[in-house]
Amino acid sequence: MNSILQIFTIKRTFIITAVVLAILVIFNFYGPYTSKFYFFKPGNYIFPILSVGHFIFLYVLWFKIKEQEMTDPQMRNLEYVLYVVFLVYVYKALESIYVLSTYGDYENHVIPAGFLPIGITLLVLHLLLVGLTLLMFKYRKDRVGEYKFDDMNHIDSWE
Repeated sequence: MNSILQIFTIKRTFIITAVVLAILVIFNFYGPYTSKFYFFKPGNYIFPILSVGHFIFLYVLWFKIKEQEMTDPQMRNLEYVLYVVFLVYVYKALESIYVLSTYGDYENHVIPAGFLPIGITLLVLHLLLVGLTLLMFKYRKDRVGEYKFDDMNHIDSWE
């Protein structure tokens, strides 16, 4: 675990997470079977909208670490939202595995040449995002602290 923490420092984790999220938001509109982008499907907007919560969490965590502040109820609630978003990330990773596993089912059809390379890249990015999100939770706990509001006289820092 220490070698992973040495490779993925807090700063690198923030940057890599933001880049991976941005790439996945763009490729969320991509159809691997047709090699086209679909911007008019309402279901394609779910992932980008949910990823906004992840970007906000990244900013709040960065701010808390930079200012050496403790956790607050708003951050806790935002992290709870991110737990739900994390489940969507896991679903998207499983969906990528399913799409890649159907490659052999369509051998009599014309499949784009970029199906496997882009599909594997997206799978790796989804799995990386799952791992980076878990790492962010660990960094929050280590750097900012746990959520213990019963024991402290808490001042609302967002007001």
